[in-house]
Amino acid sequence: MTPAPIHPARLCAADRKQQLLETAFDFFSRKGFDGTTTKEIAAAAAVTEAVIFRHFPTKQALYTAVLDYRLQFNDTHGWLPAAKEAMERNDDEGLLRMIATHIVRSYRTDPRFERMMLFAALEGHALALDYIREQTFPVFQLLRDYILRRQAEGALRHVPLGVVFTAIFGMAHHYCQITQMFGYPALNTSDEAMVDGFVRVVLDGLRPVPSEKHA
Repeated sequence: MTPAPIHPARLCAADRKQQLLETAFDFFSRKGFDGTTTKEIAAAAAVTEAVIFRHFPTKQALYTAVLDYRLQFNDTHGWLPAAKEAMERNDDEGLLRMIATHIVRSYRTDPRFERMMLFAALEGHALALDYIREQTFPVFQLLRDYILRRQAEGALRHVPLGVVFTAIFGMAHHYCQITQMFGYPALNTSDEAMVDGFVRVVLDGLRPVPSEKHA
């Protein structure tokens, strides 16, 4: 008697949905939205496209679900309470260190999302770009108000906000992109040492010189 073929155990609906989200996340991070097809996602998940569309009616709906899924398992704003406390203490150095550390940690722990957002920018994917704005606006708003207050108090130089934001965020993002996404060597130093350097450079540029304090 020929034994019946052995089929892998079927996943429950919740587990199947998570599997599809993880698989789609991998593809969107490596190929972007335009470069990914539901057919290849289905093949990688060992299901048919019909199974995907049973959970997500369109590729766009799947992409949106991946963004929501990422937000569910990554506390994007979990560091903000500590940042607000640093602002209340006028701890410029501590605040800058938190920002740079958060950026570097995001790249190291969530590289798929960072790649996915780069693809979104290149493709002009409105939904993903709106998502990024929604996540970053509270941070920029808090930092803007803090910097303007500290400038009014004379604790920081009157440098345009755009320059300040570019200095604070730009160095950390660029460092992570060249070391993690473009394969450059890690510059013979640790992430912690790089963050220390970023903080020193920004603070040295923002702190008033004695002649400015008494002008």
